[in-house]
Amino acid sequence: MLVRLLGGLTGRGRVPQLQLENAVLRHRVRVLRRTVRRPELKDRDRTFLAAASRALSRDRWASFVITPQTLLRWHRALVRRKWT
Repeated sequence: MLVRLLGGLTGRGRVPQLQLENAVLRHRVRVLRRTVRRPELKDRDRTFLAAASRALSRDRWASFVITPQTLLRWHRALVRRKWT
């Protein structure tokens, strides 16, 4: 499912906002279930959330576990890694 969603983000098709938001919420539940205290996000979690944030409108960012500033920082880091 992740590959299909990220494929939609790259331009091979448009993923509806609601469908992507649901995927983000399901991912959030999976992350919260595997942690007791503060959620420990792995690199693949950060990658998924950063990519999803680019496709979701900002008014739907409330579904994310982290703040918008964190999402933007992760996205900048992903772009920086890609071009180095």
